[in-house]
Amino acid sequence: MDFNKELDTRGLNCPLPILKAKKALADMHSGEVLKVLATDPGSLRDFQAFARQTGNELVEQSSANDEFVHFLRRR
Repeated sequence: MDFNKELDTRGLNCPLPILKAKKALADMHSGEVLKVLATDPGSLRDFQAFARQTGNELVEQSSANDEFVHFLRRR
């Protein structure tokens, strides 16, 4: 998937991946896509809730080898 910015939050636990993603999205333009790399298993659920609460679109989530990738489109 194409993205405009990548954020590496591997090794960080909740709520840091969400807080860092929120800050990164604030610096992006509407429609741009943020890719977030995470190792916190709770990040799957956390980013779903974050998207619902903020109106940003959770475009895709995937996991492989204990790493999770989230793609968020800025509202």
